[in-house]
Amino acid sequence: MCVCVCVTGLTRRETCRSICKLFIQQRHGHKRHGSNSDKQVHNRQDRKPQPHWFHTLQVRRLRVQRGRSNSDPMGGKSFQQEFQWKTGLQFGNATSYLNLEKLGEGTYATVYKGISRINGHLVALKVIHMKTEEGIPFTAIREASLLKGLKHANIVLLHDIIHTRESLTFVFEYVQTDLAQYMIQHPGGLHSYNIRLFMFQLLRGLSYIHSRRILHRDLKPQNLLISYLGELKLADFGLARSKSIPCQTYSAEVVTLWYRPPDVLMGSTDYSTALDIWGAGCIFIEMLQGSPAFPGVADVFEQLLKIWAVLGVPTEESWPGVSDLPNYKPEWFLPCKPQQFRDVWKRLAQLPYKTEDLAQQMLMMNPKDRISAQDALLHPYFNTLPPPLMHLRDTVSIFKVPGVRLETEARDIFSPSRRMKSPLAPLAKCW
Repeated sequence: MCVCVCVTGLTRRETCRSICKLFIQQRHGHKRHGSNSDKQVHNRQDRKPQPHWFHTLQVRRLRVQRGRSNSDPMGGKSFQQEFQWKTGLQFGNATSYLNLEKLGEGTYATVYKGISRINGHLVALKVIHMKTEEGIPFTAIREASLLKGLKHANIVLLHDIIHTRESLTFVFEYVQTDLAQYMIQHPGGLHSYNIRLFMFQLLRGLSYIHSRRILHRDLKPQNLLISYLGELKLADFGLARSKSIPCQTYSAEVVTLWYRPPDVLMGSTDYSTALDIWGAGCIFIEMLQGSPAFPGVADVFEQLLKIWAVLGVPTEESWPGVSDLPNYKPEWFLPCKPQQFRDVWKRLAQLPYKTEDLAQQMLMMNPKDRISAQDALLHPYFNTLPPPLMHLRDTVSIFKVPGVRLETEARDIFSPSRRMKSPLAPLAKCW
């Protein structure tokens, strides 16, 4: 896969316009090949929304078919009476979507919860405001270029792109919360089985993009969305990069500090898929412990100090070539010996050794020694999951496999009142 924005020589505005045009043509082409699509939209007017019962994040199995996006149909009679289905609306048109509420705001964009007037699905509208002198942010062009070609159950689905003179809007499937909020609501570490399901989905998504030579480069709990079923979806591809683009080096200023690997912290710009594996390993430990694996506060120096305290200060013997990295300063640190993970993160001592073994293989200092996403999926840690999970099509959710469901978290067991409410907090960030 190659990202056209870096090789065609087009301006940002021309590139964005071409991306939007191609995306809309693909959506219209898909619609033309469907059968009786207008009748299906009309029939939804008379279809009564099904009720939902929440159990942690797991919904009781309903006797209705759900779409690929797992977006809920709108509910509430008063709103439904006000809202009119429109049969003539098209993709790529701003009037095809209705804002419901603001979810978050960032430097370049604002995210709203919305609803599609085409099919009634809830959506997330990421509105990127364009400055006249600067045009469209390059991160937005990069995100659109990559997401338009990614179709996977564990990657947030881009439904539509709307380009106007004032803004660029990405229309995503609506996902109820993110992993950061989920961990806040369930402090002290998550249920071990739920961690296994979340890690399997995270590695499944990484394996998919890595096989297409794409790096996410910004893995953190806030960028892992969680649906009401417990589906984990990679989001925020603004820093993602396709390795098929000819480039000698990449930027070292990627990944939030807590999830940044030691090679990048020491100035390496020649990194590969191992960058994402380190971030996934840090998230693995955080789900187990209920706190970040390496919570540096001040700067790169302190972040390295946190890592060396567990893994030891690297040498040429343990990591060939480390002395060539720009920020390798072993004299700044007291000698440290590697520690057993279970001595540092106590919960690992309560779990089978294969849990610690997978974490160790993901958090190797030398990036060449880190396990790949595909190999990690075959690790014995996942042997207790149903075998059919290993053979699913890319677009099929693991929750389609009989018996796969989230377990009740300890916080919900001891707080009966929480089980009566939806445990999903609204998204608090602009992804």
